[in-house]
Amino acid sequence: METQDSIQARAKRVQDALAAAFGVRGKSLETALRRTGRRLPRRLRAEAQKIVAAQSVGGHPKLMRQVDGTALSSAEERIVRFLQGIDRADRRKGVWLGIVGAVAFNILLVAAVVITWMWWAGYI
Repeated sequence: METQDSIQARAKRVQDALAAAFGVRGKSLETALRRTGRRLPRRLRAEAQKIVAAQSVGGHPKLMRQVDGTALSSAEERIVRFLQGIDRADRRKGVWLGIVGAVAFNILLVAAVVITWMWWAGYI
C-alpha cells in the first residue's frame, strides 16, 4: 500500500527530472507539468496526472486504498526514463540551427527576387 511519503517522493523525483530536462521549476508537480506544456508527450502527461491525482488524496487512509502503487511506480519510471533521454544542449543547438536556416532561406529568397526583377527590368 502506498503512503503519502512515497507518493511525495515519486512526485519529487518526476519534478526533479522535469527541471533537469526542460529547466521547469514549480512549487508542485502540477505547476511544473503546467509549465512544461506540450514538450511532454500526451501519454506521459496523462501518467504524470495519475501521480498528481494520488497526491491530491492527501494521505486520507480510506482514500489511499484506491491508489494503485504499481501503476504509479511504472508511470514514474516511464516518465523519468523519457526525461533522462533529453539532451538540453542538443535541443538548444537545434533551435539555433532552425533560426539560422530560416534567415539564410529568407536572404536567398530576397536575392533571387532582386536578381529576377533586375533581369526583367533589363538591368542584367
